[in-house]
Amino acid sequence: MPKLAVFPKAYMNALCVDGTMSVQEWLSVAESLDVEGVEWYAGFIENEERKNWAKFKLLAHDKGLEIPMLCCSPDFTHPDLSFRREQIDKEKGWIDMAAELGASYCRVLSGQRRPDVSMVEGLKYAAECIESCLSYAEQCGVSLIIENHYKDDFWDFPEFAQHMEVFCELIGMIKHPQFGVNYDPSNTYLAGEDPIELLRRVSTRVKTMHASDRYLIEGSLEDLRKEECGSSGYAKQLRHGQIGEGLNDYDSIFKELRRVGFDGWISIEDGVDGVEQLRRSVDFLRNKISDHFPS
Repeated sequence: MPKLAVFPKAYMNALCVDGTMSVQEWLSVAESLDVEGVEWYAGFIENEERKNWAKFKLLAHDKGLEIPMLCCSPDFTHPDLSFRREQIDKEKGWIDMAAELGASYCRVLSGQRRPDVSMVEGLKYAAECIESCLSYAEQCGVSLIIENHYKDDFWDFPEFAQHMEVFCELIGMIKHPQFGVNYDPSNTYLAGEDPIELLRRVSTRVKTMHASDRYLIEGSLEDLRKEECGSSGYAKQLRHGQIGEGLNDYDSIFKELRRVGFDGWISIEDGVDGVEQLRRSVDFLRNKISDHFPS
């Protein structure tokens, strides 16, 4: 049966920028929820001290929580080879962090969709860089998971492999048992595509999942695409909403995941309007898991 983890979507600035929230405080929030784990983020300020990594694992376990996944954002599509090598080294450092945290999974991405990089070049760069990290990940006991991503909080351009055809082509190029997919249905809508169609194409390779629901506070997806290139981070009109109140069809999602025998981690990206919103999202997913994965 799938397990639930939570991601501190509402507390990213507090944990990563201004330090107004400690890791221990975030773990206390997670402890109050009906979940088994927390998804870690590589950019937490307190991660800068490597000696903290093992301590965080113990802190989480003391609260009855696992750390199954590490979220990080390598950028493998830069045309400069030296830049890509630096990103490979960063990813290997994040793999080290994942291993010390006790995480089985570490995220990879393709990189930014730079206008001066062709489709063929971008696919080649991303596949080569990911493959360069896989043997190291295997030595560390960590699997790499690529997300059908939208855009990192600190990137100027959207994900190179945002669209379904590119994403599927990229994962088809990398055949390794330590490599799989972190499926995020909300991101597919932002690509103007059907998340159930994508899931059916990649479901046998899904190792983990992000659960969220997205909505636009104004405008259309076409307006969003005009804003998303050349500006850092998420577009201003884009919001995370309470799970179960957005566009995602979680019954169809869980039906397909059960069909392929999925029993991995589902990490919840929610709570931007407070911990009670996050709690309601946890309850929604817990009920859906009970419906579709009866014990």
